[in-house]
Amino acid sequence: MTETPTHCPYCALQCGMSLGHDAAEGGRVPLRVVPREDVPANRGGLCQKGWTSTEMLAVPDRLTTPLMRASRDAPLEPCSWDEALERIVSEVTRLQGAYGPDAVAVFGGGGLTNEKAYQLGKFARVALRTSQIDYNGRFCMSSAAAASGRAFGMDRGLPGPITDLGRADAVLLAGANVAETMPPFMRHLTELQKAGGALIVVDPRRTATARRADLHLQPTPGTDLALANGLLHLAIVEGLVDEAYLAERTSGFEAVRMVANAYMPERVERITGVPVPYMREAVRLLAGGRRRSYILTGRGAEQHARGTDMVTAFINLALALGLPGREGSGYGCLTGQGNGQGGREHGQKADQLPGYRKIDDPVARARVAAVWGVRPEDLPGPGRSAYELLSALGTPGGPRALLLFGSNPVVSAPRSSSVEERLDALDFLAVADLVPSETARRADVVLPAAQWAEESGTVTNLEGRVLRRRRAVPPPRGVRTDLEILAVLADRLHAPGTWSTEPAEVFEELREASAGGPADYSGITYERIEKEGGVFWPCPSEGHPGTPRPFLDRFATPDGRARMVPVEHGGAAEDVDADYPVYLTTGRVLAQYQSGAQTRRVRPLVEAAPEAFVELHPDLAGRLGIEDGGGVRVASRRGEATVRARVTETIRGDTVFIPFHWAGEGRANLLTNPALDPTSRMPEFKVCAVRLEPLAEGEGGSR
Repeated sequence: MTETPTHCPYCALQCGMSLGHDAAEGGRVPLRVVPREDVPANRGGLCQKGWTSTEMLAVPDRLTTPLMRASRDAPLEPCSWDEALERIVSEVTRLQGAYGPDAVAVFGGGGLTNEKAYQLGKFARVALRTSQIDYNGRFCMSSAAAASGRAFGMDRGLPGPITDLGRADAVLLAGANVAETMPPFMRHLTELQKAGGALIVVDPRRTATARRADLHLQPTPGTDLALANGLLHLAIVEGLVDEAYLAERTSGFEAVRMVANAYMPERVERITGVPVPYMREAVRLLAGGRRRSYILTGRGAEQHARGTDMVTAFINLALALGLPGREGSGYGCLTGQGNGQGGREHGQKADQLPGYRKIDDPVARARVAAVWGVRPEDLPGPGRSAYELLSALGTPGGPRALLLFGSNPVVSAPRSSSVEERLDALDFLAVADLVPSETARRADVVLPAAQWAEESGTVTNLEGRVLRRRRAVPPPRGVRTDLEILAVLADRLHAPGTWSTEPAEVFEELREASAGGPADYSGITYERIEKEGGVFWPCPSEGHPGTPRPFLDRFATPDGRARMVPVEHGGAAEDVDADYPVYLTTGRVLAQYQSGAQTRRVRPLVEAAPEAFVELHPDLAGRLGIEDGGGVRVASRRGEATVRARVTETIRGDTVFIPFHWAGEGRANLLTNPALDPTSRMPEFKVCAVRLEPLAEGEGGSR
């Protein structure tokens, strides 16, 4: 029996596991999953998704041959790799010849390894010469990234190793349901509580995480900023701010103090619905003890049209209490996707180059261009952000073709029916995927790509720790890795530079390209990762120990001080009214993941969570005549979804919840609001106005 140490393909916790197989039998499937005790993030724990992760390797509709349609109305049919690649190259060449380089766009994913994310960004700028590249991570961590960059000069997930949480006095989770989204994370919070620490959860639902909390604050959706400002007001009034820390390590507090003065507790209670005594208790818990406290945000506080400001309000609170830049405390973002941290560091974003550099920075352009063997002036400038890119497809002046890797925007993007229309308006769509996802089925060419256990590479988990995934089995015959696909396309497009298909070689180039940038990987090697169990960036040389706790000496701003920025509550982009009187919020459930393209194909996960549903309070259900288990039509100003009702007292009476994992008529993102944050360009997934009505008998819900 051979065991290959690697990491789970799902969330950013990147739980350690080994994959066991009988090498004598070729070792494809089934692979035996063995949790690893030597990885601090999970310490031998796995969730249901991790335990069943190898079942994806042999799902019945696994793609193993390229598919192509002769025309938009023709069906997808098997073809050779040469035919598929030639079709892509000919369409790219034709459209760019007629409309310019930006006629072709690229869309990536937060689950791609660092090597693939890096190579995809390079491919867009060098082989295609297009500025039109972004990725689905824009829908996840972009608001926290923008707020952290503004405050600290750098964005990097957690402020220290995850094991620090277990030794804290208090942890506040704002908009995060880790008991379902990354269950092994709860081990660290349980350790905290056993040692006498307190867990505070901010969520409009009494989630599995909130039920484990010592204190649950249950605000109206979209009011997190007002709540954070109210907590700051209380900290100031009760003398709990760290004045010495503020004077020594921050700037801008007086302007923030003036804004916070207006957020009296009674006013904040009227806005948020959170009782004043609960707010007072939260502040006292965070400021008590040794001030070893954390404020952590998740998608619930970030996926808003004011998401950057919402996160900034929580950062201001953390700074006022003197938490960031001290060992065992601070502000952090709970990164979601498997490589959500690394995926946003090396060039998939419209405005970035490798190493978390800005693409409009002349020094960064010169540095990266030298590594790539091109002139700085040949690199394109910033392009459109994710939703703006998807909205521009097939429009006058927008991209006419899209190459898509590792994403399923037909399910995951807001106002998804509009995204379908834009994809159908393209002259050409090519998708590389493992399975025929809802987006892949609309493509003109589909390329079968290798999965996580079939290729090697690195990922960066929510701690900022760079880890190695290792190939346990070869891909099925006829399947290629994304690196192989990009290399052959670059060659056929006569792109300059080198285009390796070996992850280790691509990582060596990534190291060089990131050197000197905020996310400096130049001192990280495969050998060090192997020996040390992962290396924290920034790591500017091979003799550098890595940086598990940034900001201990200074923040990454020009003057070394954290910047505090005053922010005001403005409410949701779309409030409830007589026509749409109920708030909708969206999120994940334990047994499913992201757009469900993978987990909806794994039998035990389907059995655990077979269909979409809407969660609503008994009082609301009674007023509307909706019965538990009955079909419900949920409508917003953008569309309608039909789902099953789950009547529960764990949600506010003015709010409903729909998970976003399912396709078809139960798609939550048929309803969501694409209003964008002006800084991060994050859509407002977490709140919009809807109305509900029971379906007539026989209409049913949605699978």
